[in-house]
This record gives sequence, structure tokens and C-alpha cells, in this order.
Amino acid sequence: MTLERELREKLRRIEALYAGATTEGERMAAKAAIDRIRSRLEQAGRVERPAEFKFTLADEWSRKLFVALCRRYGLSPYRYRRQRYTTVMVRAPKSFIETTLWPEFREIQEALEQYLQEATDRIIREEVYKDAHEAPER
Repeated sequence: MTLERELREKLRRIEALYAGATTEGERMAAKAAIDRIRSRLEQAGRVERPAEFKFTLADEWSRKLFVALCRRYGLSPYRYRRQRYTTVMVRAPKSFIETTLWPEFREIQEALEQYLQEATDRIIREEVYKDAHEAPER
């Protein structure tokens, strides 16, 4: 299995985990998983009032991932004029942010970072120089 295929499978498992899937068939039904999470968001919105949250993300890749994840669940990410490009604002129930959106983002981000690190190391070893280790400290 290629690195990219492994990453895609890992992302599906992460999504299934946060959607509350209980069977293998459910894990494969991405549409149903997203619908369950959106339903959870709607329920949280009925119980608690949505609040505005500010997220400061480390880089462009993290920001893109976070914005896409927000949009997947029907949230509308934005930023105010003069805010940094890596800042993302979103209005949502606090419980949804804490139990679903942020933990899922962190897991997906970690999986993507691992994939990018492995791919970078492999390309450097194969195309630039076989020793891709860090420079030693002196």
C-alpha cells in the first residue's frame, strides 16, 4: 500500500471515530458519518448558544485543513480585516468545538504531517542525497 493510500485510509478511520461509527459498514459510509456529525452540531446548537472562537494556526497547510473541516460540517470560517492570514474565526457551540472539531482536526493534522515528513525524507534520500538526517550540533 502506498503512503498516500495509507494516509487516506487513516483519515477515513479518524472521521469514522468522530462520527461515532459502530460497524465496518458505517465506517465506509462517509456521507452517513458526516451527516451524524452535522446532526450532533445541530443538537449542540439547540442546547447551547454558538460562540465565536479564534484559532491561530501555525502554517498555511493547517489553516487550509481547518477551514475545509469547518466547511465540511456546515460552519462558515472567516477572519476579520487586519487579522493575520493564519487566524481563523468560527461560530459554533463550544461542546462541538471541544469534542469533535478540534480533536478531529488535530488527529488529521498529525497524520498529514507524518505523511509529509515521510514523503520529504524519501524524496531527499532518493533524489538529492541518501543521508537525510539533521545536521549534528557542535
